[in-house]
Amino acid sequence: MIDYNPKEWFKYIFYFQRGDTTLKLLPLMIAIGVYASIVAYILLEYLKLSDSTDLKNISIMHSLLGFVISMLLVFRTNTAYDRWWEGRKQWGALMNSSRNLSLKINGLVPTEYKAERQFFRNMIPNYAFALKNHLRGKFIPGEFEATAFMGSEVLAPDDHVPNQIAAAIYAKTFELQRNGVLLPEHVIVLSNEIETFTNTCGACERIKNTPIPLSYSSFIKKFIFAYCLTLPIGYVFSLHYLIIPFVVFVFYVLASLEVIAEEIEDPFGVDSNDLPVDRICAGVKKSTHAILA
Repeated sequence: MIDYNPKEWFKYIFYFQRGDTTLKLLPLMIAIGVYASIVAYILLEYLKLSDSTDLKNISIMHSLLGFVISMLLVFRTNTAYDRWWEGRKQWGALMNSSRNLSLKINGLVPTEYKAERQFFRNMIPNYAFALKNHLRGKFIPGEFEATAFMGSEVLAPDDHVPNQIAAAIYAKTFELQRNGVLLPEHVIVLSNEIETFTNTCGACERIKNTPIPLSYSSFIKKFIFAYCLTLPIGYVFSLHYLIIPFVVFVFYVLASLEVIAEEIEDPFGVDSNDLPVDRICAGVKKSTHAILA
């Protein structure tokens, strides 16, 4: 995620970065511009049709369909943003649960149990990093902090790594109860926080693994292209060759909304507009290490 100051208008009007929609759509914008040029030349110069032709009535169709396509795109972007914001709320909940679990471990596990405290000190951030990599479909051994009770070699990278770490945290908690370090009521308190970890994981998996239906996404793309391909025919007699930049701009606006929605509906990747999950994981690690120092 890129940090920026939303109050700086002039700077970001002329700012382009690698993931900007303008750069992504540039080939299609050029193709649309060439198409509009050909249509304008054929109708105005080759066929020499006047503005009295019935073709100009196509503009009425665009006026009617413009409202429809705007409603579709508003629904599309709102749905995608809801997924992005829901992902942010889930990672915020993971941050809070990590801090709460660390605070409770710090208060319940005596300081003389250094190995046990170090286990939780490392494994709580390990879960955050494992969830981040799980959502991105990979495993990074270097981000796993080993403890005296568990090293990265015991993990099965091809299986569900967050579940393996959560299971280890549960097992250590129950072991401390059996050894008399924790009371049964203490385990209940800790279990509520650990359960939040797996609930967050399930919610993030739901967001990632349930994209917008293909038929809906495909229909929007077809609608945008059909709308823009017929624009030159409907407005060429009133705009003449100005139809070329007009069509390119309309296509840019409509297609950009779809591209932005596609990018933010899976907010756990490394795109410019994705959630700052790497920063959140670093925050979990910093907080946990400070509490369980």
